[in-house]
Amino acid sequence: MKTVYVPMAADLLHDGHMNILHEASKLGEVIVGLLTDRAIANYKRLPLLTFEQRKKVIENIRMVNRVYVQEDDDYIPALQELKPDYFVHGDDWKTGVQAKKRERVIEVMKEWGGQVIEPAYTQGISSTQMITKVKQRGVTPDVRRYMLRRLLNAKSMVRVMEAHNGLTGLIVEKAMVKDENQVPQTFDATWLSSLTHATSKGKPDIEYVDITSISNTVSEIFEVTSKPMVVDADSGGLIEHFRFTVKTLERLGVSAVVIEDKVGSKRNSLFGTEVEQIQDTIDNFCHKISEGKKAQASDDFMIIARIESLILEKGIDDALARAKAYIAAGADGIMIHSKEKSPDEVLQFCEEYRKFENRVPLIAVPSTYATVTEEELMKAGVNIVIYANHLLRSAYPSMVKAAESILKHKRCHEASKELCMPIKEIITLIPNGDE
Repeated sequence: MKTVYVPMAADLLHDGHMNILHEASKLGEVIVGLLTDRAIANYKRLPLLTFEQRKKVIENIRMVNRVYVQEDDDYIPALQELKPDYFVHGDDWKTGVQAKKRERVIEVMKEWGGQVIEPAYTQGISSTQMITKVKQRGVTPDVRRYMLRRLLNAKSMVRVMEAHNGLTGLIVEKAMVKDENQVPQTFDATWLSSLTHATSKGKPDIEYVDITSISNTVSEIFEVTSKPMVVDADSGGLIEHFRFTVKTLERLGVSAVVIEDKVGSKRNSLFGTEVEQIQDTIDNFCHKISEGKKAQASDDFMIIARIESLILEKGIDDALARAKAYIAAGADGIMIHSKEKSPDEVLQFCEEYRKFENRVPLIAVPSTYATVTEEELMKAGVNIVIYANHLLRSAYPSMVKAAESILKHKRCHEASKELCMPIKEIITLIPNGDE
């Protein structure tokens, strides 16, 4: 019997998918090439359903004879292995980002006399539109909390952007550009920074803003977004308090909390040794991590240990020793921090960290060493890159210019014309909840 290969993401199935499978079943035995989370995340958003959930659905469709695990968004390896008689894909891939992929498939199928069949795309329905509507209704804490671990399994690098209120959360949610291959580039998660969160409230970054305020802001952002969140909890406070912080953030649906290995009066790390900053002992910080782990209700939540050794000029060896100890204590991730303008010491740490037998995801925050590229960090073994304060830092100068322009000209015409978005746009920026 002839074989038919049908590639699918199958996140949310609709009648368009059923039409493709129906047409494919007329040609022979249907093999669905089900894309893994990693394969899908290479060219668009992480699917709502996990691979195993999607696989179970496809296996129970009567028109499907077999499910093939497609590990990459490139169809060619699967086709060369299976050599199907037919390859079936909707005709919507003739233009846009998949057009080149289509040309390759046609050429490869010719090698063994296979044919490419392209049923007409079902008009009026789209998985992307359906998923957008689902997300508009909200994401439950359990689903959102697990997203960061799924992203780490699916992507070579997870890209995180700072947000400090609902509006900046929406910016992170919707920001998108297309690269040279027309592949959409987006942020994967939000970062609630203690610095920008405190600053947005007119408060100093001295660990003054408490967990109640943090919880309120998390809820504000979650109400209008669907992406996972990583929360900066400074030092985590007293061990007894940190247990409750973990419980609170986990219950809200936060994916991870980052705590730094410092004690005493809080000072922003980027001051370095300009102000007195005291690093916690390894034993005490390990105890804090282990107690936080005990407070968790599920394995989804992550506790990430932020190492301040480079900030405090204690060197790579001290940072590596702490990383090993913190991992042994149960840390789910290691953040290495630096105030240098060059990425050299961070990359050196990464090189040594890669030699660890027991590793957890590695996080970098290139606030000061801003010239480093994501590709360089990824090659060094970094799993998460956090852009920690850029939305607030870019907003503040614009607001100051607008205020000064009004004072200078004694009217708002110049500010409105040169610095502000049109009034109609700001009125319609946030749609009504029922739209």
